[in-house]
Amino acid sequence: MRRAVSPTVRVLPGFAHINRYFDAHRQIEAAKILPGEFYVTCGDEVIVTVLGSCVSACMWDETAGIGGMNHFMLPKSAETRESKIRISAADAAARYGSFAMEHLINTLLQHGAKRERLQVKIAGGGRVLTGSTDVGAKNIAFVREFLRNEKLTIAGEHLGGTWPRKVCFYPSSGRAQVKELRNMHSETIAQRERYYQEQLEVSAKGSEVELF
Repeated sequence: MRRAVSPTVRVLPGFAHINRYFDAHRQIEAAKILPGEFYVTCGDEVIVTVLGSCVSACMWDETAGIGGMNHFMLPKSAETRESKIRISAADAAARYGSFAMEHLINTLLQHGAKRERLQVKIAGGGRVLTGSTDVGAKNIAFVREFLRNEKLTIAGEHLGGTWPRKVCFYPSSGRAQVKELRNMHSETIAQRERYYQEQLEVSAKGSEVELF
């Protein structure tokens, strides 16, 4: 029987929609995030996600006792189609990754983190989607460039490869566990990420859409 989450773990404003539960194996409250979501907490929790081509950034300020994780993918319009792609299209695509990173950073700062104390670990970017374009590699290149431009140091990473992976991040300490899901059929993750990417493409063609 699944135990309800503890009332002592305060959910920060804006995260009531996140799936939270008690992880009996780890004996800790857990929050599971899906593509396009992010979660920040000041409590003793673990944030869990499963990644294929998507990337997650795990950020924390150990002194302030706060941390969070996102889960994002650049839309297909970020792809370079020979020399025909327009700069504006590439900029629009990068917007989605930037939103994911900036939302996470800004929320951490709003709740007491200091930018100079932020540490980051990144994971994901596997080649699990079929096709000639390596979507995972583009997500990896983006997140590395973003962190470099923002002068945030990468404390650890688990990137690339061909397997989906499960990430468990403990924001209060910055500990991260990654398990490659070699027994899991990659198509399960690929289908979910293809759907997510299709939604991004629709959003890119329309008006502004709040992704978080």
